[in-house]
Amino acid sequence: MNLSLDLISGGLSFLFTLLIFSYLIGDNPLFRAAVYIFVGVSSGYIAAVAWWQVIWPKLVYPLVFGSMLEKVFMLVPLTGAILIFMKIFPRLAGLGRIAMAFMVGAGAAVTIAGAVAGTLIPQVLGSIEIFDLLEAGARNISPVEALFNGSVILAGTTFTLAYFHFSAHPKPDGSLHRMSLIEISAWVGRIFIGITLGAVFAGVYTAALTAFIERLMSLINFIGSFL
Repeated sequence: MNLSLDLISGGLSFLFTLLIFSYLIGDNPLFRAAVYIFVGVSSGYIAAVAWWQVIWPKLVYPLVFGSMLEKVFMLVPLTGAILIFMKIFPRLAGLGRIAMAFMVGAGAAVTIAGAVAGTLIPQVLGSIEIFDLLEAGARNISPVEALFNGSVILAGTTFTLAYFHFSAHPKPDGSLHRMSLIEISAWVGRIFIGITLGAVFAGVYTAALTAFIERLMSLINFIGSFL
């Protein structure tokens, strides 16, 4: 039984790998069929997860088997869901704006709070802790090296933020011009941004190349299992 399942899964992996690789010769029906299957399976999986982990346990079950208080509380998300479904009908689409506005507002608040608490504040604290010579000494890092690393990171952060400083003063000819100090800082920040994007691109390229090699090896191993 396990051998049959391994053979079927290996055959499907082999087939879909070839279908995806067929894009190398151009867009073709085989590649489109593989993409459509991936999208369909992913959509079905997401729908199943949404039903069994969100809709059924958090909405349907409390409405059917919950206490009276739970049923009253569940009326709020149920009403929001009904209003969102109204967007399917052009004449009733305006009713869905209420629920959508609430979702967008709540999502924006959560995103901003998460960005501040999870990214901005830790980044500021991390930039400060870099200059902690006692901690650097505990990790066998010399004070000179610690100060140099901290200075480079602090300079990169400062100049990168200066690049996104869009405040400018209008000139007599109507054009906008930033202060010379901001322009120089933005130019240096552009260098840091270029280095960062280059490193990110290199990482993405390495990951893609690794996945490509893994797929090639899977094809070779599958063929070798028959030989």
